[in-house]
This record gives sequence, structure tokens and C-alpha cells, in this order.
Amino acid sequence: MVVCLDFHAMSPLPVITLMSPRTVWRVLALALCAPLLAATVARAQTDEIQVYDGALAAPGVVNLTLHDNFTPEGAKIPAFPDAVLSNHSFNGVAEWAYGVTRWFEAGLYMPLYSVSSNHGETFNGFKLRALFAVPHADARRFFYGANFEFSVNNRDWDPRRFTSEVRPIVGWHLHPVDIIINPILDTSYDGFRNLDFAPSMRVAYNLNDAWALAAEDYSDFGPLHGFYAAGDQAHQLYAVVDHSSPLLDVEAGIGFGLTHGSDGMTLKLILSRDLNHGRHTR
Repeated sequence: MVVCLDFHAMSPLPVITLMSPRTVWRVLALALCAPLLAATVARAQTDEIQVYDGALAAPGVVNLTLHDNFTPEGAKIPAFPDAVLSNHSFNGVAEWAYGVTRWFEAGLYMPLYSVSSNHGETFNGFKLRALFAVPHADARRFFYGANFEFSVNNRDWDPRRFTSEVRPIVGWHLHPVDIIINPILDTSYDGFRNLDFAPSMRVAYNLNDAWALAAEDYSDFGPLHGFYAAGDQAHQLYAVVDHSSPLLDVEAGIGFGLTHGSDGMTLKLILSRDLNHGRHTR
């Protein structure tokens, strides 16, 4: 993803405009990016594989969520020189959240780490986030919100030192079915036309208050100024099971790549719990 974006950003515009869209994608995507897309897209997603549902920590509550993912079948070519390899990599992050108000939650992702075949144990950087959502989203039929993230990246995790994400949240609780859409835009601060469209979606069936089964899709269509060719886009479909309890919330899933621009298989595990009771609000 980043290599392709860098190439587009550095490429002379007159050269691109003289070529047909099909030729552009064949030359750029196949000649330069196709061997790299699997590693790049997977690397961008494996620290946190989750569809946001607008849930917020209550005011004063500190929540800890552990994201851990393993890719038994991933890209074997680095996305850029000296990049963390996706294949057989173990990636994760500790997500610390604090409920500021009924509609605002602040978050810190640290440490963000990997254990890979080419780098061993590495620290990949950290992220700050601000999540805004309608209060008590889990009790509403229709809910909405937006999440904003700012990332500081290690050089073997992302060639850009600073990146950000804007994640709108739209969903419906239809009892027992949930439908949630996150039309995500990623940026490396290189212009509006280079915003990368990487949406995610979740459809869940709630068996009861404690258990749910879900299908999740994570995609990367490419920059807004011109999506990748269909086969080079990243599309990964996950089968997920959720369990909620007073002690711990658990989400586990297995994802399969649907294109050669995706990792072949990824396993994810998310563990979450509140660390205190916070303060009472009306």
C-alpha cells in the first residue's frame, strides 16, 4: 500500500494521464506493487483487527484490550526494504482506553510489537486515538461515531514516520442481528488524493447476551485517486466468535484472504476488561 502510494506521489502526472486506466494499473500494480501488496496490506492490519461498534468506556473507567494476531500463511516478500515480514509473524498491541465523557473516549496503543522471521522481537511504535460516539450505542437501534488515530511508526513497520486514520462508525442493532460499517480512510499526510480507502464491516448474530457469531470483512481498495485493480486489492474474510462475561470479553477469529493482495490466513485474539469502576453519571 505505502510503496504504491509513494510511487504514485513521486510519478510525473503527465506520464500517468497519457496511459489508459487499464495500462496504468498493469504497469504500476503488476510490475511494481503486486509482489508487495500482500505484505503491505497485511502489515497495516495485523496490529489491530477489529470493527468498531461505537462502544465507549464509561466516564472514569480505564479499559485494557490486548490485540494479538498470528499469520501462519502470509507474504514472504517485504513490502519495502527491511520491512517486517507478514509470513509467520506474531503481532500485537496493548490498547489503553479512558472514558472521558459519555460520548468521548481517549486511547493509547502501546507497546505495539512484532515477532517476525526476519527481525525477531521488535517494537513498532505507538498510536494515540480519540473515539467519539453517540452515548449508549449498544442500547440503540441505530448508532454512529468516529474514531481518529495518530501513529508514530518504527522504520521497519511503516516507511512513513507519521500516519493517521479516520474511521467513521455506522451501525444497526436489529436484534438479534448487528450490522456495522467502518468506511476507513488512512493517510500518510501526502495529499487528499492519496487517502487510502480501507473499509471494514461486521455482520453478527447474537445467540444470547454472552455469545455471538460474526462474519467480518477487511479490505483495502487503494488511494482515492485510483483504486487498485480488483485482483490486487486486499480482501480478507473472518469467521469470529465473541464471548462476554463480567471477568473478561473475548473475541477470536480466523481470516482467509480472497485475493493475492491479501494474507492467506490470519488468526486473531482480542481480550478486554475494565480495570476499575469509574464514576457515576446520569
